Amino acid sequence: MAHLSKNLIGKNALLLVLSGEEASGEYAHSMEELRWDHCVGKVGSMESHKVVAAIETAAKKHKLIRPEVYRESHALYHAILEAMEGVTRGQIQLGSVQRTVGLRFAVIKGNPYDSAEEGQWIAVALYGTIGAPIKGLEHEVVGLGINHI
Repeated sequence: MAHLSKNLIGKNALLLVLSGEEASGEYAHSMEELRWDHCVGKVGSMESHKVVAAIETAAKKHKLIRPEVYRESHALYHAILEAMEGVTRGQIQLGSVQRTVGLRFAVIKGNPYDSAEEGQWIAVALYGTIGAPIKGLEHEVVGLGINHI
């Protein structure tokens, strides 16, 4: 049941999102080696539900989750919310308190354990900016959510 250092799904999601979309090709080989699926993307909004929807859409499009399997969508949803709590400092509010986000996201699905019996996990990493909806008045943020499927 021990973790191997290369199997840290959250660390890998953060490295992927911090490296940007252009670096995702560099990670593709290591993800394949670990038999992990992943996707990256961008979203900007003053509405938190639009951030959630963009990440869910990307995960479905890249076949990380199957929409007809509730536990997969549910696990992704909770990982997104956990990551959003980091970005928004625990209050998942955007437009209603006059702030907006511009985020890159990475989603990784796989088993971070030595044993296959531990099953699949999903990690969502967010990196970008948050602030008043005025260009130049934002600051950097990061969030990470991990959930078992």
